[in-house]
Amino acid sequence: MSTTVKISEAKAHLSELLARVEAGEEVIIARGNAPIARLTAIDERRQRLAAIEAVRAIRARAKPVTQEEIREWREEGRRY
Repeated sequence: MSTTVKISEAKAHLSELLARVEAGEEVIIARGNAPIARLTAIDERRQRLAAIEAVRAIRARAKPVTQEEIREWREEGRRY
């Protein structure tokens, strides 16, 4: 569910609006009738899971690497 509030109302009731966002509500802030911002709760767990899935997708497309290649890369970094 979302609620739209004008900027002046958002300024006056920011703490209340943030409590509503924490409870799962979405708040749209508007200048006049034009929406300009959206307040939503940050779901850090969902963001972490999305990042993990993105890494897994990249790794799935990558070609396999041999142990010899890994050793060469490690030694290459030690040469300088």
